Amino acid sequence: MTPRLAPYRLTLAAVLIAAATAASLAPAAPKATTPGTHAMPTHATPDRTSPPKLPPAAAIRLPRMQTLKLANGLQLSVVEIHKAPVVDVTVIVGAGAVRDPDDLPGLATFTAGMLDEGAGIRNSLAIADEVDFLGASLSTGAGLEAAQINLHIPRRGLEAGLDLLADLTLRPMFPDSEIARQRELRHSQLLQLRDQPTSIAPVAFNSVLFGPNHPYGRPIGGTDASTERLDRARVTSFYSQYFRPTNATVLLVGDVTMADARKLVDMRFGGWGGDPVPALPVLAPPPAAARGFYLVDKTDAPQSVIRIGNVGAARSTPDYYALQVLNTVLGGSFTSRLNHNLRETHGFTYSASSAFEMRRLAGPFRAGASVGTAKTDSAVIEFMKEMRRVRDEAVPDTELKKAKQYLTLGLAGDFEGTAQAAQRFADLVVNHLPADTWDRYAGGIESVKAADVQRVARKYVDPDHFVVLIVGDVKQIEPGLQALNEGAVSHRDLWGQAPSP
Repeated sequence: MTPRLAPYRLTLAAVLIAAATAASLAPAAPKATTPGTHAMPTHATPDRTSPPKLPPAAAIRLPRMQTLKLANGLQLSVVEIHKAPVVDVTVIVGAGAVRDPDDLPGLATFTAGMLDEGAGIRNSLAIADEVDFLGASLSTGAGLEAAQINLHIPRRGLEAGLDLLADLTLRPMFPDSEIARQRELRHSQLLQLRDQPTSIAPVAFNSVLFGPNHPYGRPIGGTDASTERLDRARVTSFYSQYFRPTNATVLLVGDVTMADARKLVDMRFGGWGGDPVPALPVLAPPPAAARGFYLVDKTDAPQSVIRIGNVGAARSTPDYYALQVLNTVLGGSFTSRLNHNLRETHGFTYSASSAFEMRRLAGPFRAGASVGTAKTDSAVIEFMKEMRRVRDEAVPDTELKKAKQYLTLGLAGDFEGTAQAAQRFADLVVNHLPADTWDRYAGGIESVKAADVQRVARKYVDPDHFVVLIVGDVKQIEPGLQALNEGAVSHRDLWGQAPSP
């Protein structure tokens, strides 16, 4: 039977295939259309003569930071974001590198780094195990203005996480064995620094710009000599001086209410005591000197690391929004003038940029790039050209609009998750800014006019008083820089100091 049916099956298959092929080749019947409508064209060609127009930016509704003080003077700040069951907790203490003794730079960052090396009844390994058990992440450290302990944790583990944070903040052990280990680790980091021109450049630049008597001019990671003097007595003394409730804020961002946060934090931090911490002095930067070139030798380096700038503005400046737009035009985005000139037009570098590093006091304005050694003097010429041009010529409307869109449309990304939002709100705490600062950001940027950009460029970008610091092979780059006749050329060591004779 099978042999007799096989031909039939083959014939049927052939018929079905032929029918399907015919149907696919037949012209399609016209689709019925409702009176008054038109069928969509099947081969519409997109218009590529101009870029698509962006719609107006949607209004961003940012969460609001609520703040109160506990009875002991500790500030509690809460930002409620209930989209996911996670919380970011940040303990912020006014114990940054600006509190370092003049003769012991690096003490603040070392002390903050020791907080998770043993606290309460846990040693460093037990702390790490607890963090893993809670499914959390933990970090400690310090910048110029503040020390921070950061905890990202699922909401279900918040109480246990706060227990751990309270131990780190209030009951650090600072064991001698861990201090010795961390001191040796810092020595190793300082040795590595000598082989990293991109790490040398900011240290030396800030030293030349601010001088050794200003807190912004000292290396926050310390020096070989200061690291050698780090011991338990100095660490515990620094901790007891500055880790006090009146000098601290506990910030919670995420799936928590103010009522719950107040109860949880007061239970763990309410007994923290101590006298108020003296206010930081307001120090003026040294008077600006005439433009000069400062060379740090890195023999046989294939690239030169360039940093150019002057003292800029404090974070509290009313010129903040205009400076943000100015910097975006000059060097704050990939399509900025500096990057387009040095990367796209001349091929000197992979990336050129600029920034206003705004702090409690006026921080540095700096521009920079890493360029091939042979192009060092040529790159300096282009830097100077762009920074003079932004002062001398008004920014065209199209460029101004693009810069403002770059800033306003990017704001939402800074609040995409609790960790990002926590850092943005921590910035407000560290810089003593109003709680609604980010609510006013987009409007402030949109209000900036071309005249505002030119005004702040002339005020804060000062080519006649630039510090031009370059880390590179001095024997190759110095003759070309001398030939520019743009300023005196001198040598510095990796700390920005004049070499000993």
